[in-house]
Parts: sequence; structure tokens; C-alpha cells
Amino acid sequence: MKACVFPGQGAQTVGMGEDLFARYPEVTARAGEVLGYDVAQLCLKDPQGRLHQTQYTQPALYVVNALAYRSRCDSGLPPPDFVAGHSLGELNALLAAEVFDFEAGLRLVKRRGELMSRVSGGSMAALIGCPGEKVEEILRSHGLTGIDVANYNTPSQVVLSGPDEEIARAEDVFSGLGATYLPLKNVSAAFHSRYMKGLEEPLGEALSNVRFLPPQIPVISNVSARPYAVGELRELLKRQIREPVRWLDSILYLLSLGVEEFEEVGPGGVLTKLIKAIRKTAAGGAAPRSPGALKAGAAPAAITAERLGAASFRRDYQVRRAYAAGALDKGIASKAQVVRLGKAGYMGFFGAGGLAVGEIEESLRAIRQSLRSGEPFGVSLLCRPDDPESEMAVVELCLRHGVRFVEADGYVTPSPALIRYRLKSLARERSHKLMAKVTRPDVAAAFLEPPPEHLVAELLRAGLVSWDEARWARRVPMADDLSVEADSGASSDLGGAPVLLPSLIRQRDQAFLRHGYEVAVRIGSGGIGTPEAAASAFLLGADFIVTDTVNQCTVEAGTSDEVKDLLQTVSVQDTESAPAGDLFELGARAQVLKKGVRFPVRAGRLYDLWRRHGAWEEVDAAFRARIEREYFGRSFEQVYEELRTGPLERLPEELARAERDKHHRMALVFRWYFTHTMDLALAGTKGQKANYQVRCGPALGAFNQWVKGTRLESWRDRHVDVIADEIMDGAAAVLNRRLHELAAVGEPD
Repeated sequence: MKACVFPGQGAQTVGMGEDLFARYPEVTARAGEVLGYDVAQLCLKDPQGRLHQTQYTQPALYVVNALAYRSRCDSGLPPPDFVAGHSLGELNALLAAEVFDFEAGLRLVKRRGELMSRVSGGSMAALIGCPGEKVEEILRSHGLTGIDVANYNTPSQVVLSGPDEEIARAEDVFSGLGATYLPLKNVSAAFHSRYMKGLEEPLGEALSNVRFLPPQIPVISNVSARPYAVGELRELLKRQIREPVRWLDSILYLLSLGVEEFEEVGPGGVLTKLIKAIRKTAAGGAAPRSPGALKAGAAPAAITAERLGAASFRRDYQVRRAYAAGALDKGIASKAQVVRLGKAGYMGFFGAGGLAVGEIEESLRAIRQSLRSGEPFGVSLLCRPDDPESEMAVVELCLRHGVRFVEADGYVTPSPALIRYRLKSLARERSHKLMAKVTRPDVAAAFLEPPPEHLVAELLRAGLVSWDEARWARRVPMADDLSVEADSGASSDLGGAPVLLPSLIRQRDQAFLRHGYEVAVRIGSGGIGTPEAAASAFLLGADFIVTDTVNQCTVEAGTSDEVKDLLQTVSVQDTESAPAGDLFELGARAQVLKKGVRFPVRAGRLYDLWRRHGAWEEVDAAFRARIEREYFGRSFEQVYEELRTGPLERLPEELARAERDKHHRMALVFRWYFTHTMDLALAGTKGQKANYQVRCGPALGAFNQWVKGTRLESWRDRHVDVIADEIMDGAAAVLNRRLHELAAVGEPD
């Protein structure tokens, strides 16, 4: 594999780009229009002596680096596998990866150079011959606490940055220790240090004017020494001017991936020399990491639970880790669960699906009362194609109570109620977030697109959204986040995370490019039950993870002790796919518990009967009697009468259809069984264990195996926040251990 690297400030020389400006006169002219001066004359002759002034150096280098890469592309060479740049050169790496176009990048570099040129009162020095991991210790022990390490260039070369007097005093200290100390000339300030922090806000304003696209080639960040993730660009570029350039860690990372060839694109050969020194040390088996890498999370040992996943997820949901506990219907994801998670700094969704509006409102008030400091929590919104009024009523409730986070569950396409929440929340604060559970790419596509125009128009005509709210519809995707449900206990299409996650990430990136969204949709992985599963999801590119049924077997879960006793004993093989009652006629299936119950078999028989017969009267009399006795505990007619005088009474169209269509009437009665069996399980009804319907994925079995013999073996000792901590901390440990093992491959015993 090959990487192209771009030099930064310090590589400039008079005469650079001599063969490039003449070859690309149009690009050179566009650069002059943006900058307001002749960049070719500046680089080739520097008649006014300005080339070494930061506000001129940075745009000049950016242009020359860009033209050099353009020339490389025009020569027919294949694109590199990775790109990276040293400080300013990182902007050229992003340009090469098509994150922005030439002129947008040049305007940004111009502003960056102007801002950095205004800072004075500091200086920098190169330090050679002192191992990087000892530098910070030496600085502290000699009272040089005002100095920061600006660059970790090689194992034995760093650059220091700080106040003039301390940089001058440090020379005697390091020279006395036998190191070579070289104060840098033509440097006007303490770049890449804490003294640049005041530039972050104005640079952030400039960054906000740039439209960033997903990198077409992985770009290694100076800040993290890892590839940029979608959504990190603005934040890391803003931090880059005050944080050290982790060049050593960046090259070691690329070497660990199998990069064998490095091509320096731009003037000089400074980076080539640095890489040669790094490779020489790495080949000798002693390649120390920069000590600051622990803070940045760049080195394998520096992976922490707090840095896993997308920083934007943590920021938007106001949580300390990229983790959420998904909602389980009928309050199984209970008030107690979301309160405990919120107080621990985690995101939890209350399982409002299947509850009456009054119950949901009462629960919201109780949650608000407990989370008085604004701790995060969300509410699930269950798709109700048979009862859109109830669905809209829950949305009204969420809007009235200021619910900022909603999890959309069971949707194949967005409904009017869901669209209303999306548009209302966007127009109000844009701080509301919508997370949609998805099970396959075509469902994901519906949430990666803007809300359907015809449904927005209907809401507008009905006065349910305003013109101001509707104008957002074409500018944003339907969801902020997609949770990929890979056999998590929800309605599932039996797709594994290793298949679904990469596919949906590519699908997300394509939608981002196609629509030009301001922010890309985040992709997370559901169905997580162990640290290894979480680590795998993050390695596959998940922005966050979601746990589901593991939380059902905890003290806080809103289900019966009888169900928890059953769940505590299950293994990976003790779940099964069964028809899903909420989408019965569509043939959708869900993962359910099979150990100790008979629900999966009985649900399958009901679905087969409905498919084979047009009415319950056609079912064999003896078999029908057995079903009514063992499954329903009453006759089909009695069930239908309960429905007719109960929920169907407020759904006249549904009732009219049932009266004229016996097959649909049969479906309604059979669907009642699915609700009934869930209620039996929630209540722990004695003598009805065979009929318990318990949504459950194999992740819980994996979790049970993992905690066997530990303090979490009994569900009575399991708490949702403790599980969250254990999974996230464990995932970080797994990744650290595995990366160290991989780094050791090929080393002599």
C-alpha cells in the first residue's frame, strides 16, 4: 500500500513550484483571485521578502502542494491508499481526498494564516536526541511548565513551543543532557500549543463556511493520528492549531496497516527524512509513542471508552460515552431504567410503545421529576399503521413535554406523525434528535432521504406544520441517527452486523454526497451484549452502540421477576425467530425467547393458519378448540367481541373492514394473541409460562456467558448503568489488547 504525504510550514523555498505554475495557469490565476496577489511571483522570486511570513507562507505552500498533487494525478499514477499532511499539509491531504475543492481550501488556508500571523510573543525550538516520552517529564522537573510539545516528529525529534524566555532557558537544560537544541528562526509565535487556543473560535467560524464531504481516501488526522471520521472534520481542524502534530504516531499507524511506500508531494524532502528515521527505529523494535498520545487516543494503549464512537454523538445527546439503551415496548425499558442511565451520563429511551397516552404522560412527568438537572433521556415512538391517531397523539405529547430525543421503532417508511416531530423539532431548536431502528438497506434508505414531499404537503394543509417548519424538509435527512438492528430482539431480517454496518455506512456516505447535507447521519450498531461485540462494531465504523435485551434482565427492567428468572439462564442458542404481532400480515419476524416457553411454535402455527385459511371458520374444529383452550383461553368469537367493543370502537374504518372481510377479522383476532402473550409475560401470570412472549436476541445469551461466575451473574445484581460501564470499558480493553497483539505479529519470540 502507498501513502502520499504533504509538507507544512518550513518546507517553503524561493523558486518552489517553478514547473507547476506554467503548467497550470488557470489554477494559478484562480489562486491569485482568492488571495489578491500573484502567488507565482511570491513563490518564484519573492520580491518583497514575504514568503517566510505566516500569512503568505501557508497559502503559497498550499497552492504548490495542490499543483504538485494535480500533476501527479495527471501523470496517470493510481491514487494512494492513504494521505496525510504535516500541520498545514493536512489541508492538502483533505483536498486530495476531495473533502473540499481547491478554492474553498485556499480561502480556509488564507484565513488560517492570517489568524496565526496575528499571534506574537512566543517561539519554537527543535529538540534532537532526546526520547519523546521523556521530554514532558524533563520540562516539569525543571519548572518549564509553560512549554508544550508542538510536534512529535520521530522517536528522537520533537519541537517545543512556548514563551520566548522559557524556550531560551530550555536550551541550557536540554543541551546539558546531551541533546541538540535548535531554536527555529522565522517563527512568530508558539504554534501548536495552548497559546493558540484564542484562535479556535475565529477559525471555527471560517470552518463553518466550508462544505465538507466524506473523504474519498482515508486522511490521517494530526490530532488523533487516525483516519478522520465523518463529522469530525471541523472539530479536529479547529483543535489542530493548538494541539501537537502527532507525526510519529501517524506514520507508525500507517506502517502497522501495511503501508510500504510513502511519497512526499510538495517542495523539499523534510517528511521523507522523518519517515526514514521512524522506519529505522521501528525496524529495530523500539518505536516509542509520543507521551501525549495517551490524551489524544492515538496509540493502541490510549483507547478509552470515552473516545470510542463519534464525538458528535456524545455532544448531541449530552452523554459521556457513545452508548444508548434502546427502548423495549410496554415500559420494559422503564422509568427507573432511563433515570438511572441519565444520572450516570448515558442515553436511555423509555419504552412507550404499546402504552396508553395517559400512562406515557405520567411516566414523562416522573422522569422529569427525577432528572431535574437536564440529564439525557428519550422516548420511543412505535409505528402504528393501524392506529395513526394514537401515533400522532404520542408525538403531540412529546412535543408538549419538550422531549428532545425520540427513537423510531418498527417503521418501514416515515409516517406523518414521525415527520411532524422531525420538522417541529428542527424548526424549534435543532437540538432534538431522531434515532431510527433499521434492519435492512431499503428501510435505511427511507431515513437517509429527506421527508417525503407529499406527506409534508399533507401536514402543511392540515395545519400540523408551518411554512417555516416545512422549509426544512428538503434540507435534512429524515433521521439524525440509524441504529442497525442485527438480531437484537426487535423485528429483524436476520442480518448480521458485519454485513449490515459496512453496507449502511456506504449507503449513508452516498446519500450525504447526493443531497449535500450539512451533517451526515450517524450509523450505530444494535444488538450488543458483550465487550467483544462492542469492539467489533466500533472497528467496523459504528458511531455508537445500542444495547437492548441485555437491559431486560436487570433490576430496573419493567417486566416480571418470572421473566427475568428465565432470561438469566438463556444461552446464545435459546432464542428463535417468530412472527411479529405488530406487523403480522406483512410476515415480519422478531427474535423471541424459546427456552422454557412455547410461544414461538404457537405463533408460527397461527401465522400458518392465517395464510392457509380465509376465515377462522375454515380451521379444523378439533385443532381450533385446542388453540382456543391452550393459546387463547377463550373462543375466537369472544376475542373479537372484546376487540369490537374495545379498541376497534374508536377505529370505525378498521371495524368496518373487519365486518366485511373475514380474513382481516381473523388477522385481528390472531394479532390479539401477540398482545395477550406479552401482557402475560409482563405480569408473570402463573400457569401461563408456555404462552409468555419475550422479545430477546442472542446478545443476552452471550452476555450471560460473559458474566457467569462474576458479580453480574444474578439479574438481581445487574443494573443498567453498570452494564453500560462494563461493556464500554471492556470494549476499550479488547481493542487495546488486540491492537497490541496485531502490532506484535512478525516480531521474534
